Amino acid sequence: QVQLVESGGGSVQAGGSLRLSCAASGRTLSNYQLGWFRRAPGKEREFVAGISRSGSSTYYIYSVKGRFTISRDNAKDTLYLKMNSLKPEDTAVYYCAADQAPIGIRSRASEYDYWGQGTQVTVSS
Repeated sequence: QVQLVESGGGSVQAGGSLRLSCAASGRTLSNYQLGWFRRAPGKEREFVAGISRSGSSTYYIYSVKGRFTISRDNAKDTLYLKMNSLKPEDTAVYYCAADQAPIGIRSRASEYDYWGQGTQVTVSS
């Protein structure tokens, strides 16, 4: 079992930046593919970005590409999401998730095995 805890959320003005962190315990984070998801009010949870076990491959949804950067520090058992040029439509609860699949990057929530409890990101106009 791996436990995931998100932090770094908050309230910012449009155009601002935040850096989310996801700290893991219980297992070495390098054993997992990782992803960030978000759930906006009244909407389904959606995939935002994913990263392979080694960090060599990443994938982003179109709406955040060029603004968000997913990274990982396996030595610190931590996943990050750097968010720049934030927009009001980025407002959501952001979740980190871990996937036990040996290779690749998953984009469906049902493919992930472990989840954090989320951190709120609010972007005002």
